[in-house]
Amino acid sequence: MVERQDSQVFGRRAEKHILILASGDRIRHMTLRPWMAAIAFSVLGVMSIGYLTATTYLVLRDDLIGATMARQARMQHEYEDRITALRAQVDRITSRQLLDQQVVETKVEKLLEQQMALSNRHGKIGTILERAENSGLDTSTDTPEAADAIDPEQHASAADSFKVLLKGDQAVKTRGMNLSMPGATLAYAPMRQSMADRADQLFSNVTLSLKTIEHDQLAHIENLTADAAERTQTIRSIVKNIGIKLPEKTAAIDMDQQETSDIGGPFVEPETAGRFEASLSELDLALDRLERVRAFARKLPFSNPAPGKAITSVFGNRVDPFFGKLAMHAGVDFREKLGGKVRATGAGKVIHAGPAGGYGNMVEIDHGHGITTRFGHLSRTLVSVGDTVNNDSVIGLAGSTGRSTGPHLHYEVRRNGAAIDPMRFLNAGLKLTKYLD
Repeated sequence: MVERQDSQVFGRRAEKHILILASGDRIRHMTLRPWMAAIAFSVLGVMSIGYLTATTYLVLRDDLIGATMARQARMQHEYEDRITALRAQVDRITSRQLLDQQVVETKVEKLLEQQMALSNRHGKIGTILERAENSGLDTSTDTPEAADAIDPEQHASAADSFKVLLKGDQAVKTRGMNLSMPGATLAYAPMRQSMADRADQLFSNVTLSLKTIEHDQLAHIENLTADAAERTQTIRSIVKNIGIKLPEKTAAIDMDQQETSDIGGPFVEPETAGRFEASLSELDLALDRLERVRAFARKLPFSNPAPGKAITSVFGNRVDPFFGKLAMHAGVDFREKLGGKVRATGAGKVIHAGPAGGYGNMVEIDHGHGITTRFGHLSRTLVSVGDTVNNDSVIGLAGSTGRSTGPHLHYEVRRNGAAIDPMRFLNAGLKLTKYLD
């Protein structure tokens, strides 16, 4: 009773607020003080005031949000524009690569065509050069031949050089593109030399090399043509100087026959050929003329019937060894031992072989064009009438038959039956030696 009176006298105590936290069997007590409540209310009040203030500020300054959104929209448009530009550039590069590839492939085809043409030309040149060499022309040259300069391995390397260009430019690099910086502009770095440009340069170099080889080939062919024509003209001049005129159309007639007009056939337009084919044709005609002129000259008696033997009597008037008075000597006498070999001085046909009066045993050969040769005083004839002999063929053995004072060879050259000085033919033969061998 006393305690209740004391509390009533001194007043009523404030009740404490206790926060009980229970977790399983564990119970914790926490007394809430007034100052804690004051702090909590103060923090909540500050946060509420801050939120309201910020909200009010943003509401009042909505232009900031609009500006930010506009800036973001502008950046998005710029990125989209740059992406579009990049795609367009990639499309251009791809198109350019396809075009360059087509250009390169076209040039490779042209290059291979030129190389094939040179290879074909080399085959033709090889044949005609062999013929020219057999004709005695100097076919040596310091310029490389087509087969040596453009062999199959070089063919492949030249074509592969172009194909490498097709693979080397697949990755096209562009610089100056920075997508991380807002508002950055596209920067195009200057591209490397394009594939087509490099292909053009390489194609030009190879074409120039091929043109150089072609030019050297043409020059060599023209030189051979000129040499063949010069030799032909020289042989003509030498033969003409001894009084024999070669047919003007020597390349078109057979030497054993007269020119004939019995020709014909349907009219066909002439073939058109390039400079190279025309040069080959000219060389072929020049070699044909040279061979025919040589064949004509080889039939004439230009060789020596007794090589290395001394001349004992020349052509012309002399004192007759039997009558002791002036007489005409129709040939040339060569000192020869009994049984020595007597050789034909040109190709022809035997028209006499046997005894012939003062000639003793004689062989007479018809060389055509009215030219004949006689070989007298033979001990033995080794050919018969109708035989065909070549230059330097053995036709008999030397002796002293007929009107002779001792073993020797009597040699005559006659044109249309009239005796002419054999020395004219022998001297011409010395000049023709290097052109006929």
